[in-house]
Amino acid sequence: MPVEMPVEENIQLMRRWFQEVWNEGKTESIHELLAPDAIAIGQLEDRKELRGAADFVAFVENLRATFPNIKIKVEDVFGADDRVVLRWSATMTTTMTTTHSGNQPGTPATAKAVEVTGITIARLRDGKIVEGWDSWDQLGMMKQIGAYVSPQPALQKSA
Repeated sequence: MPVEMPVEENIQLMRRWFQEVWNEGKTESIHELLAPDAIAIGQLEDRKELRGAADFVAFVENLRATFPNIKIKVEDVFGADDRVVLRWSATMTTTMTTTHSGNQPGTPATAKAVEVTGITIARLRDGKIVEGWDSWDQLGMMKQIGAYVSPQPALQKSA
């Protein structure tokens, strides 16, 4: 039978996740804090799921290869029952400048500043993350590195 953790402990676990996994790049923390059968949705495009630690480690390593000094700041966090919600902002920083330094397929490195925001909802069981849903500004990131340009509306001539 699952052990329900106090909400404050779940919040601290999620703060630890963001600090260790994202800010410190400790992929070993993924294995420690993520349940073996965990499912994560919203990190990839088209609602593709990450399943288990191996998928999540690959995702983190890929993103950190592109943005080696990513820093995430938890702006707001609250929890209820077995869920924790975090609103966060991220900057991708190398030394004094925020930059995109890695190559993604079809998108060469640009050294442009990148800042994004997002919201994460996590469900926890027995002191581990079992489900996670992310909504973050992937389009904004693509615009900032020059991989996407918004279409410009056609100008209409007045009669």
